[in-house]
Amino acid sequence: MGAFAALAVLFGVIGLAQRGTRSKLWPGALAAAGAALAARGDSFWTMILLGLLSLWCAWLAVPWGDISWRARFGFVKAVAVIAALSLWPSVSNMTSGKLPCPEWVQERVGARLVAGLDLRGGMRLVYTVDVAEAVKDKRDAYYESMRRELTKLYLNHEGDEAPTEEELAKLREIVDLKKSRSQSNLLRLTLLPGADPGKIDARFRDLFKPDLEAKKVSDTVFEFSLRQAAESAIRERAVAQAKDIILRRVDSMGLREAAVSTRDEDIIVEVPGEDEGSFNQIREIISKTARLEFKLVDDESPFFAELSRSAAPDSLPEGLSFEQQQVNIGLDADGDILTTAVTYAVLPGLKDEMSSETLERFRAWVATLDIPQDREVGFMRDYSVDPATGQSTEIGFRTILLKSRTEITGDMVRDAAARPDQGQGSFGGWNVSLTFTDQGGKIFERITGANIQRRFAIILDGRVESAPNILDRIAGGQASISMGAGDPQAQLRDARKLELVLRSGALPAPISPSNEQLIGPSLGQESIRLGVEGAAAGGLVVLAFMILYYRRAGLIADIAVLMNLFLQMAILASFGASMTLPGIAGLALTLGMSVDANVLINERIREELRDGKSPRAAVELGYSKALSAIIDGQLTTLISGIVLAQYGTGPIKGFAITLMVGVICSIFTGVVVSRVLFDLWVRSMGKKSSFSLG
Repeated sequence: MGAFAALAVLFGVIGLAQRGTRSKLWPGALAAAGAALAARGDSFWTMILLGLLSLWCAWLAVPWGDISWRARFGFVKAVAVIAALSLWPSVSNMTSGKLPCPEWVQERVGARLVAGLDLRGGMRLVYTVDVAEAVKDKRDAYYESMRRELTKLYLNHEGDEAPTEEELAKLREIVDLKKSRSQSNLLRLTLLPGADPGKIDARFRDLFKPDLEAKKVSDTVFEFSLRQAAESAIRERAVAQAKDIILRRVDSMGLREAAVSTRDEDIIVEVPGEDEGSFNQIREIISKTARLEFKLVDDESPFFAELSRSAAPDSLPEGLSFEQQQVNIGLDADGDILTTAVTYAVLPGLKDEMSSETLERFRAWVATLDIPQDREVGFMRDYSVDPATGQSTEIGFRTILLKSRTEITGDMVRDAAARPDQGQGSFGGWNVSLTFTDQGGKIFERITGANIQRRFAIILDGRVESAPNILDRIAGGQASISMGAGDPQAQLRDARKLELVLRSGALPAPISPSNEQLIGPSLGQESIRLGVEGAAAGGLVVLAFMILYYRRAGLIADIAVLMNLFLQMAILASFGASMTLPGIAGLALTLGMSVDANVLINERIREELRDGKSPRAAVELGYSKALSAIIDGQLTTLISGIVLAQYGTGPIKGFAITLMVGVICSIFTGVVVSRVLFDLWVRSMGKKSSFSLG
């Protein structure tokens, strides 16, 4: 910080003394002062960028050569410094500390260039897809469709909108439609006395014929089960979708060259590297189902109130208690808010019991209860608040009775973003803002308009995240998920993870880890050695040819090529990329491509020299005329790289990314870096007319 502050003062004083340098040195002084402030705030990259900007301004003030050359030369130096800092920690790690990197740089440059699965190995994670849950979801979707058709048959319901609660209550007096608890693919329809059996005719059964097989058990009982072919298709689709979503999640975390494959109902994820912290993060992101649902809360049911009076104490889990809270349950005819006392169960965690264990104990007890039809029990974190500090501490879980019908699902969410909570009393908290699709926005507006002053639960992965009151009709297709009341930094971390998984899509079914092991390099040491030696030998032959054929111009081309390689490595390191053998092949390929740009430039300069142009004019015209050919040639390669990156996975995608980075760096080094060196060569010649390109 002190060095930048001293530079700011020095540049300011010199600019004050020398009027002609003020336009360069005073902006440099401001940049140096900004770098000092950034250093004070420990903003590393802001400090580096502003510091380099201040030095660039000072370089512009040096009275040597023309200002356009000084500007280009200063820019190239700044890019080289940034690249060196980005690559320094990775090089230190690769050389086992032989090129030591200061600890304060390693702490601030987090990304590393690491060897990929084929070169070093990594970790293999095996997850099993719970395809039975995917089958159950399909069965439940048919359950809702069948209820809607039954209300049309027996209650003259019109349109494709879901039936209202009043209609469903009347329907339950006519027919009994149940989802089997023991069989995830079965629906049972029982006609109650007074219901016309003739309405369950062939036309009704044909509505569900493609996927459901109808069986008439008696005149009043029908069973509908998913066909074997439909179940097989659901299983295959669930595994394929899970694979694609997991791959998107891993890619969203940065370029990690993850290889994702399937085997029956298993998904195999192979992640390169050896950083246990990264592995833990990947495990957490991959295993998150991200199933998002919105359901209305049934606060008018006396279920838990009656249970609190009838349940035997020895039948309750250890520590469970019943509590009450006052909640809103809608508006009366005059528009006044109606309230009621709702009873709920609370289960605090036992000593040394993990939160997940508490929840499992709670779920096991609820599974023994006779839940009312079309209702389900949700679980929500329960907190205690310290009245002195206002700090909230998670103590366990509480129940919340939900209506079974899912009003909105995660596939109706267009976008998700972590945002700071601007509400009163948020104390720097965070939430995840959701933007619905057009269909989701319309449904959300309809539901909120019809249930003002009722609670609407937001459920993520089977757990209620929040149950806010609907204060008014909400138009515009926006909602948010609260991250609780814990530490703001933990909320931010959780909000960003949730944003990532919601954007990449919800898994079609839960997955569970079934195997985990460290793996060695997929290539043998001999293959690795020969591959690296081949790439290095090819690059050296190219560099040697350029010097032999173009002499000093070839040396300039080689410097530009090595700068290209250096920049590529730095950019890949900043991505946290994994270097694989295909990636090394991509680097070797871009070396030849970057030399191609210099060959075009050198030949153009030769032509201008043969036409009698001066060295400076020949260089100027050579670069000008070669530029369009260089851009055209590199652009076609870039398009190929974009297509490979879009549709390729694993090593293929790594090759494509390396290729695209190489193309961009080739244009920069071939047009900017080599031009700076050529101009320096021409200026050093003075009035000599000899200028040979071999």
